[in-house]
Amino acid sequence: MPSAQAKCPACGRRYRPDPASAYRPFCSERCQLIDLGGWLSERHAIPGEAAEVPTAAKPGDEDP
Repeated sequence: MPSAQAKCPACGRRYRPDPASAYRPFCSERCQLIDLGGWLSERHAIPGEAAEVPTAAKPGDEDP
């Protein structure tokens, strides 16, 4: 019985996934890195409220 094919979420190519592959669910390292780049450049995002980024305390801003 032939193994099932999967569709790469990055390039759309159909491939036979190897359960031991380090690139799953992608077809290759290239597609895995393209997806990672999308997250790092914030092209991909999880919807929701934006998180508050704490500001660094400036000298002289201490409470007495």
